[in-house]
Amino acid sequence: MTYEIKLDVFEGPLDLLLFLIKKNEIDIYNIPIAAITEEYLKHLEVMKSLNLDLAGEYLVMASSLVHIKSKMLLPVPEDAVEGEEEDPRAELVRQLLEYKAFKEAALNLGNRSLLGRDVFKREGFPERELDTEDQQLVELNIFELIEAFQRVLSTMKKEDIMEIEGERISLTDTINEILEKLGSEKDVTFTGLLGEGFSRRRLVYTFLAVLELIKLRLIRAYQAHPFGAIRIFLAVEE
Repeated sequence: MTYEIKLDVFEGPLDLLLFLIKKNEIDIYNIPIAAITEEYLKHLEVMKSLNLDLAGEYLVMASSLVHIKSKMLLPVPEDAVEGEEEDPRAELVRQLLEYKAFKEAALNLGNRSLLGRDVFKREGFPERELDTEDQQLVELNIFELIEAFQRVLSTMKKEDIMEIEGERISLTDTINEILEKLGSEKDVTFTGLLGEGFSRRRLVYTFLAVLELIKLRLIRAYQAHPFGAIRIFLAVEE
């Protein structure tokens, strides 16, 4: 069975590369292009397996990485002057640094308090502070969610993955179930949405529903620490 569901990709190929560089604690000026290319292609395969729409720029970047990798495998000419030939990764590093600078600037602007920028308070009214627990949570991006999906999938038994018949599930029903659950609870974990003894089909549809709701800005996904429980919150007041 295939899952004929297409979603917009929320982030671009440079975001994925920056995510992989940060995750693997790689020096951006000295990228191990073979290892990064392999991980990049693995992420694309997972996205394809979920029938997520891949923008053409993802495939262009994949081709660029393979091209850079092949150039780095070529032997250096014996008559080449040391330092004269440009590193095949130089243009990619330039793009990453430039994009990273713009992204960080945008995030800094987005994280600025609304108070004093778009909203003004009356004198004498104290500002509301976040709970300590909320301050420790970090919002997840699309690639971290995909890796979490892979981890859950890897824990399933082989016979579950090879299921032939299963419960009837629709994306719309799954979305409604998530919203109803969040309407009665403050937050819920991703595994809490799956329930006990969930099937591969249930896992895929729940994951796609979460992506769709994040795209619509109806929910947000947070995590307290790497590999910790993913907590889902409503992004808007009822």
